Amino acid sequence: MVRAMLWNAALAAALMLGAEAAWAESRVALVVGQSAYRAVPALPNPANDAKAVEKLLGEAGFEVTAANDLTQTELRQLVGDFAAKIAAKGPDTVALVFYAGHGIQVDGENYLIPVDIDPKRETDIPLQAVRLDDVLNTLTSVPTRSRIIMLDACRNNPFPEIRKTTGQGLALVDTKTGSPGTFVSFSTSPGAEAEDGGGANSPYTTALLKAGRESGLQIEDTFKRVRLAVNKATEGRQTPWDSSSLVDDFRFFGAIEAAAQPAAQPEKKRTVEEWRSLLKGKKVEEANELIVADGSVDAYEAFVSLFAEPPLGTQAKRWLDRHKRMLAWNKAVLANTASAYKAFLDQYPDSDLTVTARKLELRLRNKPEVAVAVPVATSLSPTPVAALTPASGATCPCGTPPAIEKKAEKKSEKPKRAEREETPKRAASKPSRGRVYYEDDVDDVVVVRRPPDYYDAPRGPTISIGGGYRGGGIGPRGPIGGNIGGRGSRY
Repeated sequence: MVRAMLWNAALAAALMLGAEAAWAESRVALVVGQSAYRAVPALPNPANDAKAVEKLLGEAGFEVTAANDLTQTELRQLVGDFAAKIAAKGPDTVALVFYAGHGIQVDGENYLIPVDIDPKRETDIPLQAVRLDDVLNTLTSVPTRSRIIMLDACRNNPFPEIRKTTGQGLALVDTKTGSPGTFVSFSTSPGAEAEDGGGANSPYTTALLKAGRESGLQIEDTFKRVRLAVNKATEGRQTPWDSSSLVDDFRFFGAIEAAAQPAAQPEKKRTVEEWRSLLKGKKVEEANELIVADGSVDAYEAFVSLFAEPPLGTQAKRWLDRHKRMLAWNKAVLANTASAYKAFLDQYPDSDLTVTARKLELRLRNKPEVAVAVPVATSLSPTPVAALTPASGATCPCGTPPAIEKKAEKKSEKPKRAEREETPKRAASKPSRGRVYYEDDVDDVVVVRRPPDYYDAPRGPTISIGGGYRGGGIGPRGPIGGNIGGRGSRY
């Protein structure tokens, strides 16, 4: 009897310690619903979606800040205040943002649309909207355990004046190119539009409210169920998409119970051939559920090769083609050169992004494309200009380095002095961007372009004026304000 009592007491203490460890993190959330747009028809569901998600997150242990129908100034201020709140909570904090409302892409950049926006042309969007990269950079400017962003946006582009010149839906965001510890979920796949829904909530929020309450699910598994539920509810018209660079485990509910269980092994990613073997012989509906839940290109490739018949085969082919196009578009936007946009146009000459790609290719046509590093011959003879031209066709601004010719002449005339000059004093200093410099005992000429300082956090939480989440930099330090001119770091 005594032994049983001691055992129960020890078990209770262990559970309490487990609970303490599981909930040691602080959880804070920002929930925004944009319904009452002034210049375009109102959206019925975002306010309802925000209210329902606020309740869900409160039950999951989040301290929630909620606001609806925000102007640009109010939305920027709210994000800045939220970042300050995260900083006050400390680095062991999970920060979550849920946004429901309109979202559009312009020139490969994603924008959240305030209720007071009234653009007459495409260039008005950066002036009147809030760039998603600015929100992401603000969240990464303060130390946190994890950052979770859920976007029930990209419902459609409601502005007829600019609808024909911008791409559909939102552009792809790859969290792996940014700061680790970020999870981004879109209500539909990149380049597609989401539905507002005919009920009280959107299809995405409806699925999230159900899957989010399932105890013990890791966040990746939660959104696998969200993908499948939305895909079924919309008969394949809408399939959510996410990108993760999380380094810590997160569960909305059941963290205590999960901590007491053995750690689950990460699921191995399958190749196309492995997916084909898995799907072969299954009913098309069952196979479709497997690939939708997984959401990988390899899974869709295998499905399309086995099941071509409509409607599921057609839906999968459409998803795969669009996703490949958005990957190619993301690559062009990251490079941001005339040759990159031309390569995209060569591959996809007729798409919803054609007008934007042509515009950007023309805008950057006369901008030099500088090579990162240029190898030269080991001898001291002048190197032909052709050898200094990168394969991409970009011309190197350095040409034939005159310093090498001088060095060769001095070596033949005064060997001792040449030996002293082999190690210039400037070689010890940090090279500046684009400068030709020499290293000890190396006969190569190197053109240096220093990479951006990834997530060099500013002194206080702000929404940066420039920079871009894709490039990893937060941008110039400065007060909260607009991002006039689009990508400050790219132009």
